[in-house]
Amino acid sequence: MALRVPERFVTRVRSTLHPEGFHGQRETRGFFEGWYVKLVSADRGHRWAVIPGVFLGLDGDDEAFVQVLDGTTGRSWYQRYDRSQFAARPDAFDVTVGPNRFTAEGMTLDVEEAGLRGEVRFTDPLDPWPVRAWSPGSMGWYAWVPRMECYHGILSFGHGLDGTLDTDGGPVRFDGGRGYLEKDWGRAFPSAYVWMQTNHFTEPGTCLTASIALVPWLRGEFRGMVVGLRHDGRLHRFTTYTGARTTALEVDDDHVRWRLRSRPGATLDLVADRTRGGLLHAPIRTQMHRRVEETLDARVRVRFADPDGRVVLEDEGHGAGLEVHGDLRRLLAAR
Repeated sequence: MALRVPERFVTRVRSTLHPEGFHGQRETRGFFEGWYVKLVSADRGHRWAVIPGVFLGLDGDDEAFVQVLDGTTGRSWYQRYDRSQFAARPDAFDVTVGPNRFTAEGMTLDVEEAGLRGEVRFTDPLDPWPVRAWSPGSMGWYAWVPRMECYHGILSFGHGLDGTLDTDGGPVRFDGGRGYLEKDWGRAFPSAYVWMQTNHFTEPGTCLTASIALVPWLRGEFRGMVVGLRHDGRLHRFTTYTGARTTALEVDDDHVRWRLRSRPGATLDLVADRTRGGLLHAPIRTQMHRRVEETLDARVRVRFADPDGRVVLEDEGHGAGLEVHGDLRRLLAAR
């Protein structure tokens, strides 16, 4: 007699092995999913983030959306759509929200609220955090843990751009620009977190993505981190599941200072300059509209040394995304 595998289990395994795809096929309430698409022009004078997604409320207050942040001016927009206008594949990055479509080849936009229209193509294949059965993407084995508050995926450390977006301020060309792509899904954003990302360093091909957050766990919480430094063709991981630890974390009005140490003994020092940004909508369990400030104009100084103390990289990333949000005292005190 053949053993019948429950369809829900098959769906769960398939979606876990495809961080880029839609994870909400069987969700009906208390769920969100959003893809973060960052665009920076060749001269770095234009920096945009476009975020398509869906939110399923606890009381049937569902909506799809496309958020837009102009990193140069700090202006932001939130275009709401009916849930029926959202569609996404579970096994690929292919998302449609109203007249807007996002795929691994690029995106077509018509966001009326922002006055943003046009097409941007991705001229290189996406460069994701590697997916393995025992470690499917940036979450590592935590990706297999059911009902976590928030899951995270890195879909491309960097790829080339080509195309033009028409804005209220005139056309913006992205030919020769640089893109980045990540996503989040689950029940809600963490109650406190720091996130930073930049792939505009002196050395081409270098990208930093780093986040640390309070993670609910059983009846308590811990401070979880996902940090990836893509440099010289290699991905250097500083994550909770690889045994890395934070040896220092300081946040004030002007800077974020963060020191990490991997289990083999490599060290990573990050200093991010905080600047004013625009307000984005972030999900909590009951609604999609907690406001979070994000800048696309930060600078992040990076110093990476191998276990022997040899400095592998000492550089400064520009046009960085930076968010610092929530109960920072709890975050700084947590272990």
